[in-house]
Amino acid sequence: MLAVIAILFVIIGVVAGVIGSIAGLGGGIFFVPALLYFANWYTPGSMNPQVAAATSLIVIAVTALSSSLSYLKQKKVDKQSALLFFIGSAPGAIVGVYLNTLLAVEGFSLLFGLFQLCMFVVLMVKDKIKPRSIKWEVQRHFVDNEGNEYVYGYSKWSVITIAFFVGITSSLFGVGGGILMVPAMMILFRFPPHIATATSMLVIFLSAVVGSITNIFHDNVHWLYAAMLAPGAWAGGKLGAIIASKMKGRTIVLFLRVLILGIAIQMIGEAIFG
Repeated sequence: MLAVIAILFVIIGVVAGVIGSIAGLGGGIFFVPALLYFANWYTPGSMNPQVAAATSLIVIAVTALSSSLSYLKQKKVDKQSALLFFIGSAPGAIVGVYLNTLLAVEGFSLLFGLFQLCMFVVLMVKDKIKPRSIKWEVQRHFVDNEGNEYVYGYSKWSVITIAFFVGITSSLFGVGGGILMVPAMMILFRFPPHIATATSMLVIFLSAVVGSITNIFHDNVHWLYAAMLAPGAWAGGKLGAIIASKMKGRTIVLFLRVLILGIAIQMIGEAIFG
């Protein structure tokens, strides 16, 4: 039976790594449900939301490191912006670990699903919002593979503030924070989709490391399941970065919308119908 779980987790690691890398999410939206379902199927009552989130965060660090190395070679990571996001997300990741302990098992799936549903709605209205002319404190230029030119930017304190809440989300839900960070980058600061996902993965890696260290001190990590997920997550992270480099920006945004909506419906359905 354990061998079956190991094979399933390798497959899940690859799939989550690929999808998470493409969308800049880290893959936690797959790792957490998989851990809660399969671990409790193998050993009933052995996995709770806190341990699932902590174990997921360890694997997310593996996925994010793998894809970040590939994105850095493609020169799609905005390293200065990533470090700024990390300054805000690091303390948020620590706060998220403590908030996680306050969540009841019954409310975890519902809260997780509703959160993602909100992100889907935000992404749907993104294209309907007319861009305003803003003089950013920091401004960047990017030209994608199709020749489309993007101008994006931000003020440093706004990035740090938003990143703090992204860090909380990362540890609270065990999803790496990208589910909030990528939409925030694209909607608030007009990051091009390719730059947003690539930069998000580097921030996710740094934040996941901080959150994981805190979780390790609290003995929240299930190391056996983390070891089962990690090899597939590493391979999937690299493969996802390669696939993303060949995708158009609009395709990435559409992919992100469908992904968020699907997982939101699944988690809310589990919370309501059991």
